[in-house]
Amino acid sequence: MTEGLWFEDFHPGRVFRTAGLTLGEGAIQDFAFAWDPQPFHIDRVAAAEGPFGGLIASGFHTLAATFRLFQQTGAIAACSMGGAGLDELRWPAPVRPGDTLSVEVTVVEQRESRSRADRGTVRMAYRTTNQRGETVLTCTMIHILARRPAPQG
Repeated sequence: MTEGLWFEDFHPGRVFRTAGLTLGEGAIQDFAFAWDPQPFHIDRVAAAEGPFGGLIASGFHTLAATFRLFQQTGAIAACSMGGAGLDELRWPAPVRPGDTLSVEVTVVEQRESRSRADRGTVRMAYRTTNQRGETVLTCTMIHILARRPAPQG
């Protein structure tokens, strides 16, 4: 865990690595039934005959898992004030039942707010891989992070 970080700690080039998360068939189907009910996400038989030759996770499930894994590092636990957006989202390879995902997050840019002295924005490049080292997601997220509080006393 990396806790107690603030905007000032997110210098360009800093890298965070997450633990792994395995997505089982049931989790893939549950997410898809609720949010992306396409046959190749919910129906094993239809998926086998479809373009991916089997069941795959929704890309949105992969994105949610990616952010969850980063959030669980604790890196933004003290300082997150939300997000300002996401750029260049790509899913270069499918996630299949049983795949274990892990994420590498690299700080790309750190910018102080011009209008609010208590915060800044940090652009971070996310790269999610499976257990074989195949990249399954890339994107850049824009985080709004609080600045370190002034010492009391």
